[in-house]
Amino acid sequence: MSTDIESVMRSAPVIPVLVIDDLAHAEPIARALVAGGLRVLEVTLRTPCALDAIRAMRGVEGAIVGAGTVTNPDELAAAIDAGSEFIVSPGLTERLGHAAREAGVPFLPGTANAGDIMLGLDLGLTHFKFFPAMASGGLPALKALAAPFYQCKFCPTGGITEATAAQWLAFEPVLCVGGSWVVPKGPPDPIAIEAAARAAAGLGR
Repeated sequence: MSTDIESVMRSAPVIPVLVIDDLAHAEPIARALVAGGLRVLEVTLRTPCALDAIRAMRGVEGAIVGAGTVTNPDELAAAIDAGSEFIVSPGLTERLGHAAREAGVPFLPGTANAGDIMLGLDLGLTHFKFFPAMASGGLPALKALAAPFYQCKFCPTGGITEATAAQWLAFEPVLCVGGSWVVPKGPPDPIAIEAAARAAAGLGR
């Protein structure tokens, strides 16, 4: 397991946010992403096969597989049991924050405002997902938030595209961005996914 969330965030400039509807798609998607240079894979717990998809992707050499859309301690426990190497949540509660810390798992909670970040700091956290990034005011909002919270690092997610990702990555407190554009919905095209991953892996360098 990765030792801390910062090392996970620094592994690639883009973390693909994956919604896996068909378990048969999980391994081919993971192989294509890793081949293209994106090793950190966030599987959202939005589908019935998500936990099994995490298990399948863990078998792909080089992949760092985590669970997204984790909203409570029960989902956290299930995600860790499935082999998740890191946890991403859309928001932050004290219950979830304490459970993640007790589990010792790299944890990236969602924050959208100063109160969220202050709650995270109270829990001993300094690395956050900024979500939903565009709906929460975009890069100007994050720049305003990051000023008083100079010790924090961010992974903006939500509404970020291939065309705008580099602008976010140019802002020093941003270690990576979450992106759903790398893997479109529907049956996977491994060649296209690998090409999109390679392009994404080259952003912000």
